[in-house]
Amino acid sequence: MPDVASRLSLNSALDAPHLAECFAAHGRLQISDFLTHDSARALRDELAGSDAWRHLISGADQVFEIARGDYDAMAAEERQRIEKAVFEAAAQRFQFQYDAIRVPDSPAERKKRSTRLVEFACLMSAPGTREILQQITGADDLAFADAQATCYRPGDFLLRHDDDVAGKNRRLAYVLGLSDGWQAEWGGLLQFNDDRGGIAETLVPHFNALSLFAVPQPHSVSYVAPFARAHRVSITGWIRSIAPAV
Repeated sequence: MPDVASRLSLNSALDAPHLAECFAAHGRLQISDFLTHDSARALRDELAGSDAWRHLISGADQVFEIARGDYDAMAAEERQRIEKAVFEAAAQRFQFQYDAIRVPDSPAERKKRSTRLVEFACLMSAPGTREILQQITGADDLAFADAQATCYRPGDFLLRHDDDVAGKNRRLAYVLGLSDGWQAEWGGLLQFNDDRGGIAETLVPHFNALSLFAVPQPHSVSYVAPFARAHRVSITGWIRSIAPAV
């Protein structure tokens, strides 16, 4: 794989001390212009043209997935039946549906895939990036970043959860927005809950803005409205305290 730094890079003007002050207030913040503009555009363009997207739907005890093209090719009546079941389940328990492209955790598997998405995952894991994130968050045990591209289309959502999964060693969560001109009215908002179940803060997924927050924190991605004029595309993942075996 080509050297990551030669293709994708962070914005060199990031003000870590100022960002640290913002993060300290609530354990979260949104960093504008996280990457260089060319890096963000390259990621956006690759994902827009990718045929690797898979549609994910959470079940009671497993995640169902199907190639996006196959899902879209279903008869309208079949998709409506599935969506009805998803919405009925969402009224009772944790639920989500959206499209994704996963990045493998294994360093060996990452080396086999020369995509910018994989390069971004490697950039987030790089020592220089981890050092900046440590300065911002105070977390001194950051070791590895996982990643997946996500695409929320009209009707997609992610219900409230806190990312605290046993054995995953997640310290920080992040969401890099890659949709141009996203409007809050379209939904797809990253929302953090207060201790009464209300909304403490809402972040709009602006282009090339990195939403970064400590784990655990209850949060959700709001329903994308049928009238949304774009897809909510981002790269999401967690910074872990333990790296996978080589």
